[in-house]
Amino acid sequence: MNAPIPVKLSFKAQMLQARETAIIQSVNRLLAEKGFDAMTVDEVAADVGIAKASLYKHFPSKEDLACAAMVRVMRRAQDYLKTLPTDAAPLDNLKAVARWTMQVQLAGEMPSLPSQNSSLRTTLMKSRDYMDGLIEISDQLGAWIEAAQAQGSLNPDLPPLAVLYTLYARACDPVLEFLKMGGQHTDEQIVELVLVTCFEGLRAR
Repeated sequence: MNAPIPVKLSFKAQMLQARETAIIQSVNRLLAEKGFDAMTVDEVAADVGIAKASLYKHFPSKEDLACAAMVRVMRRAQDYLKTLPTDAAPLDNLKAVARWTMQVQLAGEMPSLPSQNSSLRTTLMKSRDYMDGLIEISDQLGAWIEAAQAQGSLNPDLPPLAVLYTLYARACDPVLEFLKMGGQHTDEQIVELVLVTCFEGLRAR
């Protein structure tokens, strides 16, 4: 049986795809730098170098722009999870994910979104790409959390959901920025410091 011949995009379609990619990259950077509330659609259009009306042809609202940026990060996370060894200890994989998440944030590539915004939440919940990615990642992390608890490497008394949310919180942890602003540690040192407090706690050993 012959393999299907890939459909070649027209020049116009390629240009539109390239523009959409540029828009999402700009939104991702601006959200990381300024956050959702401070970012404006005018700012995105100016950064990409297109008219505001042209931007709206791709994304009809500011919420849709933020959703596209989150889907992009979600896909990066999904791709990263696939690189982790299947035979590694569950706790090691959880630490690897937390480390990757913080590295992305310190690189200025993690969108900063408000936790309380009904219109944005509605847009995210309606996005199949976002929800499918979130469920896939949560299921994988949840399986590692439960396995690590069963092995005794994570506190079995903690609800797995609480551990999951703690890991997700590393994606928007202000401690990273505070330590970076202090200028006393490299990015890698900051990541390792936060990993220790996250997985080993603050109690003296």
